[in-house]
Formats: sequence, structure tokens, C-alpha cells
Amino acid sequence: MTASDTRAAPQGDSLSTAPVVAVRDAHRDYRMGQEVVRALRGVSLEIAPGDYVAIVGPSGCGKSTLLNLLGVVDRPTEGQVLIQGRDVGAMRDREATSFRLRNIGFVFQRFYLMAMLSARENVELPMAEAGMSAAARIARARELLDYVGLGARERHRPGQLSGGEQQRVAIARALANRPGLLLADEPTGELDAHTGAEIIGLFRRLNEDGTTVVVVTHDGELAAAARRTIHMRDGQIIPPT
Repeated sequence: MTASDTRAAPQGDSLSTAPVVAVRDAHRDYRMGQEVVRALRGVSLEIAPGDYVAIVGPSGCGKSTLLNLLGVVDRPTEGQVLIQGRDVGAMRDREATSFRLRNIGFVFQRFYLMAMLSARENVELPMAEAGMSAAARIARARELLDYVGLGARERHRPGQLSGGEQQRVAIARALANRPGLLLADEPTGELDAHTGAEIIGLFRRLNEDGTTVVVVTHDGELAAAARRTIHMRDGQIIPPT
């Protein structure tokens, strides 16, 4: 299998230098009773095609809130979030759901696999939601499971897989619809050091094969594997010193 079979499909002109992500002075406030929590305070950043970015910082610094904006599961209170040139904060709910399904892949700390489905069937789920034919999604799921090293375990259910294997299935599922952006929230948080290192290696290979990756992490080794690191504190990006 070639790298182009597994990586995110090019969006438009493959030679374009337009950013995959452009966040412009984004604020996100939450009301907690009478109190307003200012989770993001004027965040701006750009992420180019093929970049690999780690977002780090203490708990409560706003990094997960930022990831939710990039994943089109939340909207900024002020400012703009553009993904592949689209102002996702202005989308209606149905449009946002469709955009997210076809353009963004998610990997979580907990794997969120369907217990009664096989590894292959779990990978097929987002393709079924996108309306892909059964034959096409079976072939794609098998390609992706081969890519993450689990081709021989496609019929195994999550309970028959180790934690690292379950995360590999989750990564394959995230890539199913060839997203232009892969987001990961503490993807090594549930894994031991050895297994975590294997997942770090897989993320590095995904990026080398052309996938744009953004991870939120407390894992210093995962952050060190990224091409660049963004530090956050108190809802803001800290300028590099």
C-alpha cells in the first residue's frame, strides 16, 4: 500500500500553501451560574498542510477548549475559526456535523470503540455514516488496519484487544474518510510507556505520510515528537522565548 492510500486526501490544489487551520482572535466564554469563565482569551494561530503540532499546558489552560473549536464541536464566543478556508463558527449544526464527518478525524484518550463490533466494523462506522458503499468501506477498513499493524485482527472485538491495539483501531477509524486534519486528545493517556511509545511512532509515521496532526497532551515524549509545540496558559498562547 502506498502512503497516499492511507493519508488524508488532498483538499483542492495539492500545492496550495493555504493553512489547514486559521484561528483569529478566538475567545470562548462559558457561563457557570452567575460567573463567566473565560476559557480562551484571544487565541490566534495557523497550521499549515502537513504540520504536526502539540498543544501543551497545565490543566484548565484552555487547550481542550481550543481543540473543540478546531474539531467543530464548539464555536467561539468571539473571533473566527477557519478550517480548510471555511468559517466553521458560522455553520449551522447540520452543516457542521457533515463537515466534521468528512474533514476531521478524532482520536481520544479513551478509545470509544463499539464493544459489539469487530475492529473492521468499528473502522467502517464513519464511512457508513458518509454513505460509502459496503464494498468500498470494507476495502478501506482493511487497508487502514494493515497500515496500523492490525490486519490479522480485523475480526477481533475491542475486548479481545490490548489497550494499544484498541488505540490503533481508533486511529484507523479516525482516518477512514481521509480527513484533512487529525486531532488527538491525550492519545497516550491510557497507555503504559512502551505502548505509548508505539502510538507516538505511529503518529510520526502518519505525519510523514502527509497527515496534518494536532495533539493535546501532557506526555512530554509525544510533544517532543511533534514538529512544533504551542504552550498555553490562562486561555492564551504563550509566545516562545
